[in-house]
Parts: sequence; C-alpha cells; structure tokens
Amino acid sequence: MKAKDTSRLNVLRGILSDITNASKTATPAKTDLQIVSLLRKRAAASKQAAEEFQKAKREDLVGKEEEQVAIMEGYAGSVKMVDEEEIKAKVKDVRMEMDKEGTKVDKGSLIRKLIGPGGVFDGQPVEAKTVARMVQVELGG
Repeated sequence: MKAKDTSRLNVLRGILSDITNASKTATPAKTDLQIVSLLRKRAAASKQAAEEFQKAKREDLVGKEEEQVAIMEGYAGSVKMVDEEEIKAKVKDVRMEMDKEGTKVDKGSLIRKLIGPGGVFDGQPVEAKTVARMVQVELGG
C-alpha cells in the first residue's frame, strides 16, 4: 500500500489468510455474511489480546491491537445487514402465514421458514442469532 498504513495492511493480510484457510475446510466463506463473521471473530481475538497486553503492562502492543480492532470493525460495519425492524415484521408475517396454513408453529420450523433454503431471508445478509432472538420474542419465550 502506497500510504504505508501498516496496521491496515496487517489486517488485510490476516483477513485474506483467514479466508484462504476457510476455503480449505468443509465450510468455505462464500458470502459477505461469512466474511463479516470472520472479521468479527478476528476482532474479538484482537480485543482479547489487547486485554492480555494490558494486564502485562505492554501499552505499545495494546495500542496496536486496538487500532487493528477499529479497522476490522470498520470493515464489518460497512456491510449492510437486514435491520431488526424488518426481521421482526417478517417473523410476524411468516408466523401468521403458518397459522393460516394450519402448520405447527415452533421455534425450529419458524426459523427454517425464515433462513432455511428458499426461506424469506435466504441469500440476504441477516444474522441467524438476530432471527432466532426475534422468533423467541414472537413466540413469547
């Protein structure tokens, strides 16, 4: 990089390494959401490292890790995700549709209808945890 931004360069190299390593496993990173997940995992690891360096009184390394965390969170934040209000509305719609069809409505079946193959959010950047939490709220649990 011409700007000599070594922190950003190190982050990009690490991310590329993670993506390459993931491509050699049974579940390669194929979507933006999977890459965002890799970024968040790497950011969490850097936060943990910063805490450890803080305990060891290595302020020079703490600053480096925190700078890398900020870069990773910036990249992860640039991916447009489906917002919670839209998820909530779709959960209600799918539940009402299942009720009308007379289909058994439980957490698993509702989640499958939402994020499973051919589901409402299939192929869209949505976090499964958020969908599961909204389903739980909808079902009153």
